[in-house]
Amino acid sequence: MEEFPAVFYSEPAVLGLLANAVSAFLVCMQNFSMFNTSISAGRVENILAGVHLILIGGLSQFIAGFLSFRKYDHLSGTAFLAFSALWSSYGATRIIVGSELNLQNSSSVDNLTQIPVNEGAVAGLVAYISIAFILSFCSATVNYIMPFVFGALTLTLIFEAVGLFGHWALVVSGVLELIIVLCGLYGAGALLLKGITQRYVLPGFGNSLFNVLLLGSANRNSSKTAGEEKKKNTKYAEPMALGYLCDTISPFIMAFYCFGYIKNFYVGCIWVSINVLSQICSSYYSYLRDDVYHATKFAFHGTFWLVKSWEEFTISVVLTSENITKSRELMVGDWFFVTVSCLFCFLSTNNDLLEIIHNTAFAFMTVSTIQQIPSTAGYIFFGVTCSIFTAISLYTTFASLVNSIAEKVLIPVGNIMISKEKFQNVLMLGRKYLKRQEEELDIKENLSSCPSDPLFYICNGLAALAAIQGSLENTIQGHLSIPWVLIPGAVMQLYVCRIHVQTGRRFVSLLPFCFSTVWATWVWLRFAGSLLGIPANNDGGFTAGAIAFMVINLFLIAFATHCNTVLLLVTVAMEVVIVSFLLFTLERLPLQFEITVLSIFSIICLYGFLASMINCLFNKELIPLGPAMFKKQEPKNKEEVQSSCILPQSRRTSGLRTIAKILESGGVCGIPTDTVYALAASCKHPDAIKRIYTIKERPSEKPICICISNLEQLRVIHPSFSPLLWRFMDLVYPGGISCIVKKGEWLKRLGVGPAFEYVGTTDSIMIRVPDHSVTAHLTDMTGPLAITSANPSGESDSTHHDHVISRLSHKLDAVLCDGYSNEIVGSTVVICTKIDEGSITILREGCVPATKIMQLFERAKNMEQDVL
Repeated sequence: MEEFPAVFYSEPAVLGLLANAVSAFLVCMQNFSMFNTSISAGRVENILAGVHLILIGGLSQFIAGFLSFRKYDHLSGTAFLAFSALWSSYGATRIIVGSELNLQNSSSVDNLTQIPVNEGAVAGLVAYISIAFILSFCSATVNYIMPFVFGALTLTLIFEAVGLFGHWALVVSGVLELIIVLCGLYGAGALLLKGITQRYVLPGFGNSLFNVLLLGSANRNSSKTAGEEKKKNTKYAEPMALGYLCDTISPFIMAFYCFGYIKNFYVGCIWVSINVLSQICSSYYSYLRDDVYHATKFAFHGTFWLVKSWEEFTISVVLTSENITKSRELMVGDWFFVTVSCLFCFLSTNNDLLEIIHNTAFAFMTVSTIQQIPSTAGYIFFGVTCSIFTAISLYTTFASLVNSIAEKVLIPVGNIMISKEKFQNVLMLGRKYLKRQEEELDIKENLSSCPSDPLFYICNGLAALAAIQGSLENTIQGHLSIPWVLIPGAVMQLYVCRIHVQTGRRFVSLLPFCFSTVWATWVWLRFAGSLLGIPANNDGGFTAGAIAFMVINLFLIAFATHCNTVLLLVTVAMEVVIVSFLLFTLERLPLQFEITVLSIFSIICLYGFLASMINCLFNKELIPLGPAMFKKQEPKNKEEVQSSCILPQSRRTSGLRTIAKILESGGVCGIPTDTVYALAASCKHPDAIKRIYTIKERPSEKPICICISNLEQLRVIHPSFSPLLWRFMDLVYPGGISCIVKKGEWLKRLGVGPAFEYVGTTDSIMIRVPDHSVTAHLTDMTGPLAITSANPSGESDSTHHDHVISRLSHKLDAVLCDGYSNEIVGSTVVICTKIDEGSITILREGCVPATKIMQLFERAKNMEQDVL
């Protein structure tokens, strides 16, 4: 999807609004029909309605939310993914209601049929009421159609919750759902016309009920105004509000259960599980934004809610009340959650005060789940902490969403406790103590940690420590250990595999995949074996499997020797864990040996999480992961690179002159721009432009754009541009926007004559005017340059000169070193070939949001009306 034209997902809100409208219509028709019929008659209707709600309200809105995040739409992405979870959960509840009624009418009814569906569903509905209210309020700052849709949905949820106990509320809910249908259809139609015509034809969008800036401004010393936050990624919308929203739903449902309002967690487990899927989506988009902190945090929180909800489900279904306390006495997995949550509290001291409070509340909540702490009211303690965490998450959701929409701090989030520099000094205290006072530390760039490594260590450490609690010969204990080991060890590690593939580390994805297979097999035999009637030896089948795991893990150990010491220790410890599994299949396993091995494995993973997390956050190896046992001979390669590729500094005039001289002589160089690094060649040398295709392994059908220093270079040659195009370019240039215009003889007057056939297509050319002093001065010295992103074709953009050097320096003549780039994504590409017809098309959305482009285009057209 990286190369999809923006027209394919220009208005995903159309799909989201239609999904809400159709889902509301389905529930409305069912409510009206159920009001005049008996409850038992609605069992088939409930099942069919539930299936349609999952497919339409759930899956369709899920797609709309994903595309909205790609469109840099904070509100729609958050709202559609949240309501996708709502409709899916409500649809699953309807299916359970229908199935329960069908079983009650049958002759055989077991214990699972007596499910208090209403009690479980009302907790989820009440939780979503507050969320729907916040979304309706925030949508009023964007347009005046969505507030009516989300507002009617808020009232609908209230009466749907009441309707679970009294049918009279179903009629009121049905009327409100008709409002959702009407407003949703109108909004979808308005956005559909806007997507087709590239302008607002029907009213409702483009204007808001009130300006978000009226909410006021927070303390100017807060994190975002102090410049402490990371560089903004404008390719994807901020998913933090969605992650905190999910942290509101799950603890609210758990609090309902802990306080005794839900007798059975069967339905609540489904609501929490679907909600966690949305939280995983927020984690995934955080990874796409290179936000390691929130990506790991939301995945970690999602793991916690999944484990706790399925643990309570196991207790509700498998255990009797007298066995609950006894079965949880030896459970130690909660200690890992406590430790990691405390580490998150430490890491958040480099963040704003609200983030610290949120992490502290989560840590306090994990403490309340520790079974070894003597307490006569453990569930009440957990319920209270869940309630506190719900309130804090609700405020954090509101603050994140409003501040994302406004792109500035309006809702107070507090000041940063410790600056980035001081935090780094704290982390290096131990290393400084070990070094001599006069010897400086050699802090290298973080090259050994991947953004998904912290979650990889969390999953394996939690699975290993939780496996201890089921190691004793206790059948009941083994049943409770199933979700503790299976969810982090197998399910979440598959998500880690996906992130590894996303970041280009396809071979490294074998490591979490193989580990997930080991933990899944461990659960299948060790904990679920008694339920499934599987013997330990199983005629040698599991023994052969354990030997196969050992052989495969030997290859992983060999791979880890080329990475770092911690990863090598993890793979070696996993080999010993597999040996204990082999001994279990042979019925010769000493219990003390297995507990010791699992404990050591968990401790190594805990250190690996802390080190990789901090190193990824600061992009420096502040906490050592250890050297690789086998390395490539880097010193010789570096000498070869420096002898063949010149590396001048951008801050020196001599550096610019060096690059300009190389370009003038027909060389190809890596240069900085206002977005990401680019490969450049002079338009005076077509052979150099051909070299760019070879260097990047770029398909020949993909055109290369030209770069000029300012628009005056175009004005003096008098191209045949319309007044509207000139006004539009005056508004967007200089900046991170590339305009595709019609090709003509004017290019030869610009100085692109020799490269006329090698840049652009046969009838169009893309022009860049970067808002970057270095690039502008360089282009003034060389004339128009042919440029394209400095990365191998199909790989991620280069955001630092080191990335260009490591990937392409052996093919380049020089790299102009300018440090980190201004953005982490490329420019936004706008097709202006039909601008005289009153329309432009976003071919690729990059650092400048498409909404801002359209606003500038409308402004250019309004300037024409003012002149007339």
